[in-house]
Amino acid sequence: MKYKIMMAGALAALSYTNVSMAEESNPEYLSDWWHQSVNVVGSYHTRFGPQLNNDLYLEYEAFAKKDWFDFYGYIDVPKVFGVGNGNDVGAWDDGSPFFMEIEPRFSIDKLTGTNLGFGPFKEWYFANNYIYDMGDNKASRQNTWYMGLGTDIDTHSDIGLSLNVYAKHQWENYGAANEDSWDGYRFKVKYFVPLTQLWGGNLTYIGFTNFDWGSDLGDDPNHQRTSNSIASSHILALGYDHWHYSFVARYFHNGGQWNDGTELNFGKGNFNVKSNGFGYYLVVGYNF
Repeated sequence: MKYKIMMAGALAALSYTNVSMAEESNPEYLSDWWHQSVNVVGSYHTRFGPQLNNDLYLEYEAFAKKDWFDFYGYIDVPKVFGVGNGNDVGAWDDGSPFFMEIEPRFSIDKLTGTNLGFGPFKEWYFANNYIYDMGDNKASRQNTWYMGLGTDIDTHSDIGLSLNVYAKHQWENYGAANEDSWDGYRFKVKYFVPLTQLWGGNLTYIGFTNFDWGSDLGDDPNHQRTSNSIASSHILALGYDHWHYSFVARYFHNGGQWNDGTELNFGKGNFNVKSNGFGYYLVVGYNF
């Protein structure tokens, strides 16, 4: 059975940096509310699948916040430059033509004309996180929808903080046993900390962490899969009007809900799953 390794994705919350730069210097963009960039991303030792994965790929990234609509999303073209390790497949070698993740949130407060904020909770959203990996066949395809409730937190500072909790509906999942079912939950936290000005740009620390739990995959009698996983990203981003540069360290625990240390064989010899540990990314992008 063939498993596609999920691409890491873009820098959720980098929008704060880009917006602040735009407000300061008023650069010219194609849209004054739909913020977008094209990025080149190099990844090393990502752990969304049972084997370590390295890739160099192209990415389109967009974010927006207008009235009741809050959006972040990206589209990756895996291995588009033909660079990757033996586990890496993409657009040109029977892998996935593209991988997409979007996070639309719809303000309940603004849509209902009601102020639902209280205490530190500023605003409430109907929150979504949709993931689609096109794959070249059903066994290499993922189609997942998380839906739930989100909120922004008033930190009384320049630090941005948002929380979302979701239930998950799973369609395709690389042939896993939980396909076509409601299966588990996710808690997502995003945070943004402006640090300082550096080399004429703004240096920012950005983080986002996904806590997944309650999945039936952990009922696997062979103990190859787990019911929970964590992916926690820590980003240093240097942002200018049009260019941005980022270094990302992402920690995985049971990455892709694979049980660390399990021995597997996909037809090319035995190997041990390495789903715990760090993966790394370098990103260069242009905002337009």
